[in-house]
Amino acid sequence: MSKSMMTVQRHILEQERAHPQATGDLTGLLWDLTIAAKVISHQVNRGGLADIVGETGEANVTGDLVRRLDWIAQDTIYRAMDHGGHLCVMVSEESPDIIPIPAKFPKGPYVLLYDPLDGSSNIEANVSIGTIFSVHRRISSSGDGTLGDCLRRGSEQIAAGYFLYGSSTMIVYTTGQGVYGFTLEPSIGEFILSHERILTPPKGKYYSINEGNVAAWDEPTRRYIEYLKQKDAATGRPYSLRYIGSLVADFHRTLLYGGVFLYPADCSNPQEPKPKLRLLYEVAPMAFIMDQAGGAATTGMQNVLDVQPISLHDRVPVVMGSTQDVRVYEKFCADSNRDPANPTRFK
Repeated sequence: MSKSMMTVQRHILEQERAHPQATGDLTGLLWDLTIAAKVISHQVNRGGLADIVGETGEANVTGDLVRRLDWIAQDTIYRAMDHGGHLCVMVSEESPDIIPIPAKFPKGPYVLLYDPLDGSSNIEANVSIGTIFSVHRRISSSGDGTLGDCLRRGSEQIAAGYFLYGSSTMIVYTTGQGVYGFTLEPSIGEFILSHERILTPPKGKYYSINEGNVAAWDEPTRRYIEYLKQKDAATGRPYSLRYIGSLVADFHRTLLYGGVFLYPADCSNPQEPKPKLRLLYEVAPMAFIMDQAGGAATTGMQNVLDVQPISLHDRVPVVMGSTQDVRVYEKFCADSNRDPANPTRFK
């Protein structure tokens, strides 16, 4: 089948056929997600015309102000995913606890963790935002899913991806067999293969970080950024800054063009660093995608995919991107006084 006619549904189905033991549940789950994303994309695109932008006046469980589109996205995904029989439980950034599947619906073999609308604070500025998702196979035997089904290392993911709502709407996803990107063709309402087997360059020339937080960075991050700014033709420096402030948009650019994306912890108080990004439904799925594209993701002392979550809304520092660039960052961290037993804390 030609690239121009490969839909995401066909691609998912063909990947399923490569595994004779597959039941079709993962295929159905991903299909349902693409439907939800089309609805969210439509709502995002009309955000400036309808009364769906702005804040609700409430904060979610992690303390961020909730916007009306956040709740629309949350509800859309929930209603698309609660009845298909593919899931046993869900977890969302917008919910303090696990989200059970209603008793009247069948329970499936998978767990869905998601950020319904990442970067929503940028909506009014018409900046690209997105939906991030992660899929695990349940470890409980049957019935309702449990907290244990959800608190899993990123290395255990069987699928992850994101929908990007920008000048065009895209899905980028992996099931552990490479990373593929599909762009929504509005005239036919289908996601068509546009980025086949995405591979991140082994070394880039861009760095992405919020330099407004420089005073709160830990010392290794501060020294690394200064290193990237220094001129050295032999190593391709200086790097150029590229920062949007929307995780999905910054990650997508880094995935395609290479370089490094950093979101270190706020170390204003070195005894109690405060990471920003959530492990389960932001950092882990993006790290899995980057890994599958040939890149790397680290907390500075530990591979992100090896971090064991303790609670649903754990946060971690993260540096992701081209393997060579991430490895250089790790060398800066190795010379620091971080505690290897807890990569987010200093000794």
